[in-house]
Amino acid sequence: MSMRLLAAAVAVEARKATASRVLTSTAVLLVAGVAALAAATTAAATGGNPQLTAKLGPIAAAGGWPGVLNVATQVTAAAGLLACGVALSWMFGREFADGTITGLFAIPISRPTLALAKLIVYLIWAGAVATAVTIAVTAVGLATIGHLPSADGWAGLCRLLALTVMTAALAVPAAWAATVGRGLLPAIAVTVGLMAVTQIVVVAGATGGWFPPAAPALWALAPDTVGPVQLLVAASLPVTFCLLTLRSWHRLQLDR
Repeated sequence: MSMRLLAAAVAVEARKATASRVLTSTAVLLVAGVAALAAATTAAATGGNPQLTAKLGPIAAAGGWPGVLNVATQVTAAAGLLACGVALSWMFGREFADGTITGLFAIPISRPTLALAKLIVYLIWAGAVATAVTIAVTAVGLATIGHLPSADGWAGLCRLLALTVMTAALAVPAAWAATVGRGLLPAIAVTVGLMAVTQIVVVAGATGGWFPPAAPALWALAPDTVGPVQLLVAASLPVTFCLLTLRSWHRLQLDR
C-alpha cells in the first residue's frame, strides 16, 4: 500500500466529510443532546423530583459533578453508538446508495486503501466529536454547579472523553455491514441491534464487562468494575471489524 496514495485518499475523504451535512448534523446533535440532557436531568433531580430521582439512581440524584458526569456518561454510551453508526453508514453505505461505488473501480487507488482512508477520517471525526462532547459537558457543569470539578471530577471527564472515542470504535461493525449489505440500512440495523443487546446485557447482570460493547460504558461509570483485560477484549471488536471491512472492500465485485 502506497502511503502517497493513502494520503491522497484520506484528503479526498476528509473533503467529503467536511462537506457532509450528515456528519456535521450528527456531531452537533450528539454534542448538544448530551449537554442538554445532562443539564436538564441533573437540574430536575436536584430539584427533588422523586420519580426522576428513582430512575437516575443515587449518583445523579446527588447532583454536583458526579451527577452531571453520570448522566452524560449514560447518554453518551447509548446515543454515541447510534450517532457513530449513522456516520459510518453514510461514509460507507452512500457509495452503494448513490451508485458511486462503480467509479471507484476505475481509479488507481485500491479499494482497501479507500476503505482504510474512510476509517482514518472517521477516527479523526470521532476524536473531534469526543473533544466537543467533553468540552460541552464541562461547560454545563460549570454553569449548573458553579465551581471547577475535583480531582475525581477531572478523572470522570477524562473517562468521558475516552468513552466517546471507544464508543465510536465499537460502531465499526456498521462499516462492515454497510459494505456487505451494500447500503445504509444494514449498517443502521446492526447499530440498533448492538445498542439493544448491550442494554440487555448490562441490565442482566455483572458479567457485562466481558461483553465488548458494554465494557467501556461500565468502565466509565465505575472504573473498579472493569479491568484492563476486559477493555482489551472490547478493543478486539473494532480491530476485527476493521480487518473484515478492508477484506470486504478487497473482494468487492461490480456484479454483486
